[in-house]
Amino acid sequence: MHQVPIADPSGVADFANVVEHTGCTDAQVHKKGHTMKVIVFGAAGWLGRAILSSLSPHHQVTAFDRSAEAWHRCDQIDGTWQDGPVIHGDISNYDAVAQAIEGVDVVIHAAVYAAPGGYHEHDEKPFLVNLKGLWNVLHSVHQAGIKRVVHIGSCQVVHPTGVFFDREVRRPDGHLYAISKRLQEEMCRQFHDAFGLSQVVFRPCTIIDGRLGVDKAGSALEPGTWHVNWVCRHDIGDACKAAIEKPDLDFEILHVAGSPEADAHCNVAHTREILKHTLGA
Repeated sequence: MHQVPIADPSGVADFANVVEHTGCTDAQVHKKGHTMKVIVFGAAGWLGRAILSSLSPHHQVTAFDRSAEAWHRCDQIDGTWQDGPVIHGDISNYDAVAQAIEGVDVVIHAAVYAAPGGYHEHDEKPFLVNLKGLWNVLHSVHQAGIKRVVHIGSCQVVHPTGVFFDREVRRPDGHLYAISKRLQEEMCRQFHDAFGLSQVVFRPCTIIDGRLGVDKAGSALEPGTWHVNWVCRHDIGDACKAAIEKPDLDFEILHVAGSPEADAHCNVAHTREILKHTLGA
């Protein structure tokens, strides 16, 4: 496993030797069975590790996250990931992001600011990580001519007023995390409208691990506690794999939820329809 601190100029040359451009055409990049070079931003997180697990057997994957400390935090649950290079860098640093995506075919953005005490009004990091970080990714992707981005958004499964969540209905809550996630989604829309960038935005709510039967904090999910908001992180990882492999995607905003009851509240049926030929491949 390579660990390159991309924010450190001394690591740039090393990383350039690790990643070489595939030279793929657009059709080849998303052809089923074709190996792609993929970078996952936010790879050290609860969801990021599951995305790596879904992608690594099929594609050449690079992991990007902020520090070695963050990277090893999930080792206790997921074990040590050794299937590709690991870059430690600051997603709010444009040059770090632009260097990291050199030579890749597809980008998955799962990075989000995780504040132990929650978001508060004097903290600038939600804006730097969630918004500036995503802008760095999208702008770098556009400049590099990369054709596909998968972004992990966030949204309720059940709208508080009972409105059905399709792609045009935004999350309605007003706390800082919710606003930053809604603005991320708007940024993705704008890059599609302005530049035609192919994107899939996934909208999970509460992410659990259905295989281990635990929540993000590692607490056991007790029998009978299943909630309509829950979705397994490995299912999202598989959805990311399907989203990067599906050809002819334009712009999609797709709910992901693990409960059959969710179909009545959000567009998870559309998610299954869009990805049906690549899920489970």
